[in-house]
Amino acid sequence: MSANDQLPPSTEEREPLPLSLLNDLLYCERRAALKTVEGYRSANEHTNRGDIVHEHADLSGFEVAKGVTLLRALPVWSRRLGLNGKCDIVERRPDGSLFPVEFKLGKRKKWENDDVQLCAQALCLEEMFSISVPQGAVFHADSKRRRELDFNEDLRARTAEAIQRLHEMIWSSRVPPAEYRDACQECSLFDVCLPKATGIDSRATRLGRQLFET
Repeated sequence: MSANDQLPPSTEEREPLPLSLLNDLLYCERRAALKTVEGYRSANEHTNRGDIVHEHADLSGFEVAKGVTLLRALPVWSRRLGLNGKCDIVERRPDGSLFPVEFKLGKRKKWENDDVQLCAQALCLEEMFSISVPQGAVFHADSKRRRELDFNEDLRARTAEAIQRLHEMIWSSRVPPAEYRDACQECSLFDVCLPKATGIDSRATRLGRQLFET
């Protein structure tokens, strides 16, 4: 069974979700739920820096350099996956192939949430243009370096699973309990989530459940 077959057909009938939410989901499922189910939005130093990094890429249009057409802020969507959004940059190579590039803060480092978001963009491009998109890259602003990746079966399967989780979370209106971790300090929704205050109960509940299960 292919990765595409793992998605429920019902996603075609649902309101499309921003594919950028996949990044939030894999960073923190509660963060994704607070933004979508509860409708919270907030900014901090990290989100403001991210906006600056995306300023150039968010200017829609195209340019040609060394035979490669750079398509900026290209809208993408997939009816089958129930997703929409945009690619920061899509390189159209001389052979007609498409190569999506996602801009991110930080130094060159592998992050699953970035990889899944980029793979979802590739899946949208494949559906839109009926072509194969085997590779893409994440451009890390702080190190000014690309990290290329292959959209192999494993990454496609993980992306399909994340898409399904996202749809199920939205449609169930479920907001997971808070669980504090180091990454919480950098989250723009820290003051809304209050993981240190509300996460204690969730940890105690989980430990109690584990105690009775043993």
